[in-house]
Amino acid sequence: MSGLPSNPPLPPPPARPLKTLRGVGPERAAQLARLRLFTVDDLLLHRPRRYEDRRHFRTIAEMRLDEPGTTRGNIVALGLKSYRGGQKSVFEIILEDGTGRLHCRWWNLPFMQNYFAAGDEVFVFGRLQSLKPRTIDHPESEVIEGGEESSIHINRIAPIYPLTEGLPQRWLRSLIWRTLGQFEDECREPLPGKMPPDFPTRARAIRMLHFPEALEDIEKARRRLALDEFIALQREIQARRKRFESRARGLPCAGNNRLIKPFLARLGFPLTNAQTRVLREIRRDMGAAHPMRRLLQGDVGSGKTVVAACTALMALESTYHVALMAPTEILAAQHFETFKQWFEPLGVAVHLQTSSHKSAARDPKVPMLTIGTHALIQSAFAMERLGLVIIDEQHKFGVTQREELLRKGNYPHLLVMTATPIPRTLGLTLYGELDASVIDEMPAGRGRIRTFVRTTDTLPKVWAFIRKKLTEGRQAYVVYPRVEETSGGLKAVTGEFGNLKKVLAAFRVGLLHGRLRSVEKEAVMAAFRAKQLDVLLATPLIEVGVDVPNATLMLIENAEQFGLAQLHQLRGRIGRGAHDATCILVAAAANAEARQRLKVLEETSDGFRIAEADLKLRGPGELLGQQQSGAPRFRFGDLVEDLELIKLARKFVAES
Repeated sequence: MSGLPSNPPLPPPPARPLKTLRGVGPERAAQLARLRLFTVDDLLLHRPRRYEDRRHFRTIAEMRLDEPGTTRGNIVALGLKSYRGGQKSVFEIILEDGTGRLHCRWWNLPFMQNYFAAGDEVFVFGRLQSLKPRTIDHPESEVIEGGEESSIHINRIAPIYPLTEGLPQRWLRSLIWRTLGQFEDECREPLPGKMPPDFPTRARAIRMLHFPEALEDIEKARRRLALDEFIALQREIQARRKRFESRARGLPCAGNNRLIKPFLARLGFPLTNAQTRVLREIRRDMGAAHPMRRLLQGDVGSGKTVVAACTALMALESTYHVALMAPTEILAAQHFETFKQWFEPLGVAVHLQTSSHKSAARDPKVPMLTIGTHALIQSAFAMERLGLVIIDEQHKFGVTQREELLRKGNYPHLLVMTATPIPRTLGLTLYGELDASVIDEMPAGRGRIRTFVRTTDTLPKVWAFIRKKLTEGRQAYVVYPRVEETSGGLKAVTGEFGNLKKVLAAFRVGLLHGRLRSVEKEAVMAAFRAKQLDVLLATPLIEVGVDVPNATLMLIENAEQFGLAQLHQLRGRIGRGAHDATCILVAAAANAEARQRLKVLEETSDGFRIAEADLKLRGPGELLGQQQSGAPRFRFGDLVEDLELIKLARKFVAES
């Protein structure tokens, strides 16, 4: 008998395939797989998309027009009607409950006739489209069956799950009920003994998620399971940090002030207290046992570039090279001009490396600063003794791009900067492995920026105001969302360029967008900086790093197309000199909701408040964009509302 093959042992319950459960054959397993449910754990964490309180439901007569509601009744008639040669159809059932009749219709779903029979009692959820007769199109429905399992589906708060074609709600609810009964005790606590008394156990939370006894159980379960997700993420972040620190030794880059002292003496203005505090944090990191991994946040115009320059000088004083990566050629070129003006009097070489500018031959033994775009990631670019990597506007880059640049050296220090303040929930999750510094103070002597939201019918007055300010010697940005005209009525810079030259006929207008060649972009920006242009018509390409102190006006049309954080970035291009500045956001008159959203920018210039508002309005996915492919995805965690849970998870993991 010993030679007979034995069945392989089943994996532990959470990882057990669903096809091993009673009642889950190949067809059902395939349907569950379409919902990305493969294991017991997947099934028990399949979050209901809503709940029906089946302890209280309306009679058919109580259903109200356009109000969602749940009712029940018996099928007194049903049928399928086809038309247009069988290409179109409508299946209809008529329910009766003693108070009235309800017509339920499904258009072009003929297979629905397989689910119902005359006399069936049916639950229905939906909105009435009409009262004569009472009619609901495409309601959610469920046949009520008797028997021992009926208590799972009626006279309780019932979960309503995301489904796929052919998978009945009732069958899935029964499967989850049975699976809970079998495996509930296998739900392991991520941090035994750590949970506060007001949190249910994990096993209890999963039962409350699917079969709550009271409506408040639903949120209690979500919070507990969200906390577990945040704990898992924080464990991963802190383990990654420990692995990194165990194998990476910090390069000695704290410097000796040989270059920083003369740099600050030539600067012409004192550092703010916030800049000084952040530089102390950075210097401590640059001389520590492990490489610096620091996120520098500061609102537009707060002086991050000066902090980056001092950080670079620390590494250069320590005889190491520095690389600075920017997301656009315009910003890289501007940094190049700024750093060259600052560093060359100190005897420090500054090089530019972009797709259209290649560095000349250089002596690799002489410490230097190389500024570039994605070109710095290319395999052809190499730098010996790379001590520091600085990434500007890091949200424009993916995590993998950051790592590729770091691999050019032997664990160089890293400073990533952003002028788009990161909401605290994202800071503790997406950037959890980085130490954070915030420049929360603006330099003295800056003009005030006032922001106004206007509708398109006020444009003649807006143009008159802009002409008046241009006559006084100021300069202006005009921003449209598109390069070329598309359907949808959005303005485009190429289409509006001729019109703008007529509206501002007495003034010199330049055009800037991403499809121009690099040399053309640089020529336009140089002319605007040199006051050879009065107005720069541009796409949002100018949102990062463009610095023209005499530009005090910005007009953004179709402003409803932009997120609040991006608009805040754009208006940061003005008010960079001593003069007061004005930003005018023009939105479609018909879109009252968008205008209300834009009023956040009228009310505050605090980038963190704006970022929090943007996160609530648009969600983390849109706020982060496509670049941040490493953004965590949660079933239960809410990156808008769950800051306290994230802090709690971070504390638990740090103490465990």
